[in-house]
Amino acid sequence: MPKILYLVTEDWFFVSHFLPMARAAQDCGFKVAVATRVRADGERLKAEGFSVSAIESERGSASPLVSIRDFFYLLRIVRRERADIVHCIALRSVVIGGMAAKLAGTRSLVLAPTGLGHLWIERGIVVRVARQLVSRIVGWWLRGPRTRYLFENRDDPHEFGIDPDSADVTLVGGAGVDPANFPRSEEPAAPPVKVAVVSRMIRPKGIVEAVEAVRRARAAGAPVELDLFGEPDPDNPRSIPLETLQRWSEEPGITWHGRVADIGRVWREHHVAMLLSYREGLPRSLVEAAAAGRPIVATDVPGCREVIRNGQEGILVPKGNIEAAARALGTLAADPELRYRLGAAANARFQERFTADAVGQKVRDLYLSLARAE
Repeated sequence: MPKILYLVTEDWFFVSHFLPMARAAQDCGFKVAVATRVRADGERLKAEGFSVSAIESERGSASPLVSIRDFFYLLRIVRRERADIVHCIALRSVVIGGMAAKLAGTRSLVLAPTGLGHLWIERGIVVRVARQLVSRIVGWWLRGPRTRYLFENRDDPHEFGIDPDSADVTLVGGAGVDPANFPRSEEPAAPPVKVAVVSRMIRPKGIVEAVEAVRRARAAGAPVELDLFGEPDPDNPRSIPLETLQRWSEEPGITWHGRVADIGRVWREHHVAMLLSYREGLPRSLVEAAAAGRPIVATDVPGCREVIRNGQEGILVPKGNIEAAARALGTLAADPELRYRLGAAANARFQERFTADAVGQKVRDLYLSLARAE
């Protein structure tokens, strides 16, 4: 039985986003192993029939010494597992895990640099140098006849000097969402028009901008309320402090709920999805909202504009333009027919591109092509 080893930063991230891919590998006859930082979901991974190797990495650390330590730790795991395919997920795992897999002589490598994040959002000479180095490693040094790339949008490949239409690139609609978990439903009664942001509570997700946009929309007379779902991320230097989230919840029309297990219920109880992110791979929360038939307000940035098109499935606004986001909320709050039309189009786009079955088929084809080439 061939084996595939997934290298991924966090167990919860793998469970919430990438189980369909691992199940697709099982469908192809692969034995699945996962190396990740184990917290609450280690037993869930084992229950899926996966073997699990725990990694005590420091995801938010920029220390070269930590990166070197993590490299040698992953090198030991890759050599021990002797997998036929190593699939690296997220930029840190792609760089460090990809180099370890190549040095260990892994036959086939799948690189999925999802959500480019800090290095592609921040500015400054140190960040620019690091970005160029990472781009060179991923797009040149790790590239080879048995390396394949999984991207979630057409913008990201260019950041590594890769043509999104090249034979070694597969474009997928994120990790795939099961439509049964997010059935389309009629919107709840209004007013008020309830807006939801489902995300980690970090600044690059546009949380501060979302709060301010709702303040301005309400000040202009729009009957909107904002619910924030998600937790701060202590490993991220731009995490929003708990005190700030609690203070926002004391304002009229704004409530922070923390982490919620039933995201399907969130979309059943809300009218509009919003994500004013600075950059995404492919935002799962917006895909889930589209599955439920909700209109979307999002920034016109990579990832978000892959899910919706302006005026068709939602409203795209320039990054950082709070006034434009406030106007978009006011427009949707005043027009239930527009909300219905955009939500129906979002659901149709989801059914076409972002279901778990659609993504799973692309991933199965990729894994089988590498297996046949052995």
